[in-house]
Amino acid sequence: MTVLGPELKVGDKAPDFEAIDNGLKAVTLATTGNGVRIFSVVPSLDTPVCDAQTKRFEEETGKLPNVSIYTFSMDLPFAQKRWCGAFGVDHVKMVSDHRTGSFGQAYGTLIKDLRIHSRAIFVVGSDNVLRYVEYVKEVGDHPNYDAALAAARAGKHILAEKPLEVTPARCEKIIKACHRRVILGAIFPFRFKDSMRAIRAEKSVG
Repeated sequence: MTVLGPELKVGDKAPDFEAIDNGLKAVTLATTGNGVRIFSVVPSLDTPVCDAQTKRFEEETGKLPNVSIYTFSMDLPFAQKRWCGAFGVDHVKMVSDHRTGSFGQAYGTLIKDLRIHSRAIFVVGSDNVLRYVEYVKEVGDHPNYDAALAAARAGKHILAEKPLEVTPARCEKIIKACHRRVILGAIFPFRFKDSMRAIRAEKSVG
């Protein structure tokens, strides 16, 4: 079988796409927000593993208050809405790629011969960089839920007060550890600058 699109890797920019939700509204990368997102990709909700995969992420939504979870499939939006109603799934957001396969072609999941998605998980950071990528080799296998959830939970950025570290080598080590995954910032206190000393002196004499 031929799978269309690139094989994405951690550190790649999340590609844009055009799809629709189960209310027929347009969905693009931008409309999914600017926080951490899990894109759960399934062949069809009406199959056992896809059913279980989507329900598992629905269960996890309460433990991930700052993470948005989306399920992508080639199912019609009406079928997605029916499935959600039947199983009480109302936190995971459904996205239908049936019209153009835009998502599948951008994320490397569209099986050309069957016109369905292969199973995959993508965790997108707030900077739209991929933090976790898994293409499941066998359609009947489950993805590694724990690894994907751990990647989503690790989306904390760092703001450190100067000095970041005491040697250039240690600073470089921290920067490399944060590269492409975490936003690292440093605060530079100004309380000892001459201008601040002058202000404090003026205040002290009234």
